[in-house]
Order: sequence, then structure tokens, then C-alpha cells
Amino acid sequence: MDMRRLVGRNFARLREERRLTQEEIAARSGFSQQYLSGLERGRRNPTVVTLFKLSQALGVSHIELVRTDKEQD
Repeated sequence: MDMRRLVGRNFARLREERRLTQEEIAARSGFSQQYLSGLERGRRNPTVVTLFKLSQALGVSHIELVRTDKEQD
């Protein structure tokens, strides 16, 4: 799996686990809902700064956004 899809899948999972909408994360992070939608679909290539801001909005470590399935066990 490529990194964009991995980050998108992790972001969507973490957001849903916290019962947050894309709009709520957009308000917390400063990114648009459209950007977040593209991120979740693996169509965006976020920078390290973006990963950090998104992790803060989710209340998790930035490492959680790049962790593989094997590392999550």
C-alpha cells in the first residue's frame, strides 16, 4: 500500500473512532473539508507539517497516521 492511501485510511479510521466529522476536523485543523475528503481517499500527499496539524486535531500522535496494520497490533 502506498503512503497516501495508508495515511488516508488511518486518518479516516481515527476520525471515525472519535466520532468526528470532516467538518469538525476542518474547523480544528484549518484544512478544508474538501482537502480532508481527498486525503481520506488517498488522493492527497500530505507534508510532515500537515500530518502534525491533523494529528493535533484528532488528539493523537502523528505516528498514528503513518502506522501500518502490523504496527497497530
